[in-house]
Amino acid sequence: MIGRLRGSLLELGESVAVIDVGGVGYEVEVTTGAAASLAAAAHEVDLHTHFIAREDGQSLYGFANAAERDLFRSVIKVPGIGPKLALALLSTVSPEQFAAAVSSGNVAAITRVPGIGKKTASRLVVELRDRVDAIAVAAATSGGNEAVQEAVLALVALGYRDGTAAQVIGEVATAHADASVQDLIKEALKRMAVAA
Repeated sequence: MIGRLRGSLLELGESVAVIDVGGVGYEVEVTTGAAASLAAAAHEVDLHTHFIAREDGQSLYGFANAAERDLFRSVIKVPGIGPKLALALLSTVSPEQFAAAVSSGNVAAITRVPGIGKKTASRLVVELRDRVDAIAVAAATSGGNEAVQEAVLALVALGYRDGTAAQVIGEVATAHADASVQDLIKEALKRMAVAA
């Protein structure tokens, strides 16, 4: 299993990258987010990956962070969803947005992904509703921002769902980059009170 690549970027296309690791060029199908992070990298690139071996070939998929990869792995376990469709999903919506759509049962938001119709979106909601909250929390806290992590955990302790807490705190943190934990929590509670 190839779980992560660290090396230099040799080529970057729209959805495929070639990463040189110790003289070996790995061709990786990447999400839009992964392609953007690769393009922004100065020297060394770091990519989370998922390797699939089948009778007709081997494929390596690359992701910007562990949350994207974890969501990919959850999505491809759903019957009728293959790696290509899962990659299209992750190239269209972030793990946080997907978690929020699944948590709220928003089938329409998922059908915006090319190749996913109403039946498939409904199946994703049913199959992933119990698993998606943990992915949303991981995505919200993967940036290493301790204030964001603490704020999400505080909202969860107050009884809010993991996915909802991660989404709202993520939105507040984006709007107020230097906010303290208390400020993040206060603003998130205000937004949730208005939405209720």
